[in-house]
Amino acid sequence: MSRFETSRFVRNKQVMRLDCVKEACDKLGWKYQLVGEVLTIDAGGFGPLITITGNQVTYNNHMRGDVRRLQDIYDELNAEYSRRTVINAFKKNGFTFKSNEKFQASATEKFSFYMVGRSKDKEESEPVGQIKFTIMADGTVVSDSNYLPEDVNKRAHASMDIIDGDFSSKRVMTKKDIPPKYREKVVQTKARYVKLFGGK
Repeated sequence: MSRFETSRFVRNKQVMRLDCVKEACDKLGWKYQLVGEVLTIDAGGFGPLITITGNQVTYNNHMRGDVRRLQDIYDELNAEYSRRTVINAFKKNGFTFKSNEKFQASATEKFSFYMVGRSKDKEESEPVGQIKFTIMADGTVVSDSNYLPEDVNKRAHASMDIIDGDFSSKRVMTKKDIPPKYREKVVQTKARYVKLFGGK
């Protein structure tokens, strides 16, 4: 269920996106080599700084300062990558982007916005539902939702699954209490959904 919950797509620090890593290296002026699925970053004669096989990372613990420099730039790029991933996943399922005009970026929170979906249920009294997203400094994604019509909820689920696949991790969901005014409404909108769309 995507309604009345908060979700956290936790970034796996043992996974790095190759395109972000290569761009980070370019910014630092560091050399890297990609052979097959293995990318190594040259650390100036002290062995590889990191080795990435597929997208799994092995760090050179003897060069923590340089690893930190790379990680800082990577995180910045990864936050932007996460933002695009969320927006594209939801747009693919019929949602539109809405800016969060009250948001001010900080050292820990880089982006915040809403993805908005409209229900095709003509009997729905609240046809527009939205999910708030906050992108943290390391690219972790946090979502927050309240009431969503059932068909919007289904499309949100499909979008969340795309993000899960991209992040190589499973989102952590925390259910919120459903306000009394929505408890019966959720049951009714589910029943109408089955009638309109056959439960698919």
